[in-house]
Amino acid sequence: MLYELFTWLQSLHFPGAGVFQYISFRSAGALITALVVSMVFGKRIINYLRVKQVGESVRDLGLEGQMSKAGTPTMGGIIILAAILVPTLLLAKLGNIYILLMLLTTIWLGLLGFLDDYIKVFKKNKAGLAAKFKIVGQVILGLIIGLTMYFHQDVKLGEKILIRPGEITANDSVVASTNQDGLTYKYVTHRSATTTIPFLKNNEFNYRWLVGWMGGNESGHLVWIVFVLVVILILTFISNGANLTDGLDGLATGTSAIMGATLGILAYLSGNYELSHYLNIMYIPDSGELAVFVSAFIGATVGFLWYNSYPAQVFMGDTGSLALGGIIAVFAILIRKELFIPILCGVFIIENVSVIMQVGWFKYTRIRFGVGRRIFLMSPLHHHYQKKGYSEPKIVIRFLIIGLLLAVVTIATLKLR
Repeated sequence: MLYELFTWLQSLHFPGAGVFQYISFRSAGALITALVVSMVFGKRIINYLRVKQVGESVRDLGLEGQMSKAGTPTMGGIIILAAILVPTLLLAKLGNIYILLMLLTTIWLGLLGFLDDYIKVFKKNKAGLAAKFKIVGQVILGLIIGLTMYFHQDVKLGEKILIRPGEITANDSVVASTNQDGLTYKYVTHRSATTTIPFLKNNEFNYRWLVGWMGGNESGHLVWIVFVLVVILILTFISNGANLTDGLDGLATGTSAIMGATLGILAYLSGNYELSHYLNIMYIPDSGELAVFVSAFIGATVGFLWYNSYPAQVFMGDTGSLALGGIIAVFAILIRKELFIPILCGVFIIENVSVIMQVGWFKYTRIRFGVGRRIFLMSPLHHHYQKKGYSEPKIVIRFLIIGLLLAVVTIATLKLR
C-alpha cells in the first residue's frame, strides 16, 4: 500500500519518495514494523488471551517442569501472523506473484492452525482438528502453489545467453544485459520446471528428467504433475515438522528465525541479476521482492521470541507452528531452493523423522514380538533429551546452534561446488 503511494508521490517529484523503490529500505522497514507489532501489540494480545482463559492444556508425560506450563496462554501465533501480514501489506509490491503466494500461504495455514487450536481450547477436544483434515488443507495449498508456479506467466527464470545478431526474437523477454570480455550477454526469461542442486558445479536440475524415460512429448505433458507432487510433499512435511518442533520454549521460533534469515539472503541474491551472475546461481526475476516478506517474517519471529523464550509467557499453538513451517517450505520452493531444505531445515526434519521412526518401530515390534519397543525414550527428539535429564534451555540452545551451523552450510553451498 505504501509502496504504491510513494510510487505516485515519486511521479510528482516529491522529495525522498524514491527511497521506496529500494528493496533494502523496504526490507529494513518491514523488519522494524514487524518487531514493533509483535513486541508492542503482542503484550496486549497475551493479556487478552489470559483474560479469556485461552490457556494451554497439558497432559502429564513425566517431563521436568511440564505441568508448570499448564494455563499458559496459547494461540499466540496470532501475534506472528499479524506481525508478518501488516508490514508486508504496507511495504511490499502487492502485485508481485511471489508476494501474493506468500500471503496466501500465511493466511491459509494460519487459519488451518487457528481452527485446530479453537477446537482444542474452546471445544475442549484435546485431539483438535483431525490429522486427515490438516493434511487435506496442506495438500490443497500445495496444489495451488505448484500449479501457479508451473503455469503462471509471471513465474519465470532468467537465463544468461551470448547475444549474436538475430538471436533474440520478439517472443523473448530481455530483462538485463551485461558486457564481459567484449561480448554482450542478455538475460532472457522463460518458464521452466528447474531448481537448484547444492554442492554441484552445474547445479540446475529440471524435473523433466524424472519423466524423461517416457519420451519427449509424454514427459512434457506429465512434468507438471511431478513438480506439483514435490511441492505438496515438501510443504506437508516441513509444516508438520515445525509443528512437532514446537514443544519447548523458543525452539520452533528461534530455528524458524534462523531459517528465514538464510532464505532471505538467498532470495535477495537470486533476485539480483548482477549478484546472481557473480555467484553463478539461478537468476529469478522479481523474486528479490521476497526479501521484504522474509524481513517481516524475521521480525515477527524474533519479536515473538521475546515472550516465547524460557519460561514462555505465551505459546504459538498450531496457529503459528503450521504457518511457520509452511512459509519456510513455500519460500524455498519459490526461489528454487527446495533441494536445500534437507540441510537448512535439518532440525524440523530430524524432529519429524524421529516421530516416524518411533511410531513405525513401535507398531512393527508390537506385531512381530507382541510388545511394542521404542527407539527413543520419547519423541519428538527434544523430549528424548528431556527424559535423559537435560534442562529445557540447554536443549533449545543446542538445537539453535545446530540450526545456525546448518544455515551457514546452506549459504556456503553458493560457492562450495
